[in-house]
Amino acid sequence: MPRPPEPSTPVVLSIAGYDPSSGAGITADVKTAAAHGCYAATCITALTVQNTQGVRAVEPVQAEIVRRTLDELVLDLPIRGVRLGMLGSAEVAQAVADFLEAQRPAIVVVDPIVRSSSGAELLTAEGVAVLRKRILPLATVVTPNLDEAAILTGVPAATLPDARRAGELLLATGVQAVVVTGGHLPEPVDTLVWKEHDGVQVRCFPSRRIASSSTHGTGCAFATSLTCCLILGMKLPEAVARAQEYVFRAIQEAEPLGKGTGPIHHLWTLKRD
Repeated sequence: MPRPPEPSTPVVLSIAGYDPSSGAGITADVKTAAAHGCYAATCITALTVQNTQGVRAVEPVQAEIVRRTLDELVLDLPIRGVRLGMLGSAEVAQAVADFLEAQRPAIVVVDPIVRSSSGAELLTAEGVAVLRKRILPLATVVTPNLDEAAILTGVPAATLPDARRAGELLLATGVQAVVVTGGHLPEPVDTLVWKEHDGVQVRCFPSRRIASSSTHGTGCAFATSLTCCLILGMKLPEAVARAQEYVFRAIQEAEPLGKGTGPIHHLWTLKRD
């Protein structure tokens, strides 16, 4: 049977966990993709029990289910890029690595989720090792925050110079580019480190801090926005700037929800005056 023509709406594949509060993970990625004019296909890697006050439990999906889901999706849909988030287990990480090695997507953005902001472990040390050794070499961009960068490199990261050093160390894993998100710095600055023909390039993207309790899911939103921007043809620095602005506005436009850290407003781009 002939393959149908390429759709005008780009398809992004989100491989991530399920957050029932919809602030992060799969359901948040669907909203973020829609806000960018993209269509999100999804593969759930883990179920969580959580609300805006924290993660209570994590149950990884069986690796074989993840494997079969990915195989079926790629047979049917013209996937233009992949956003990889929470893996949940080393077994799932291996299945995802197998998929990426077989398919070699043109765009792979990895958000290396290791633990939640409330402190719950979301990936074991064995899973982190798979992420570092098998998945990062296949990635276009990896988007760790400072804590995640420290876990992936084994080097403490708490300052802006640390972010640059962590980015350079992560390039050695084989990833093409690194964005160390700096929302936890005294003045928020995202640091992009990437390879070009004439060597390693570094560019900082200062932002502004907003006094808000609606910041849940910023890392997922940034990574998915970046994936969509790259799929839509933007160059890497422009895509990083657009993704940063998207998250800033999503915090700015959010209404308080829940008793803890509420979700950002992923669909602010669809608001009408």
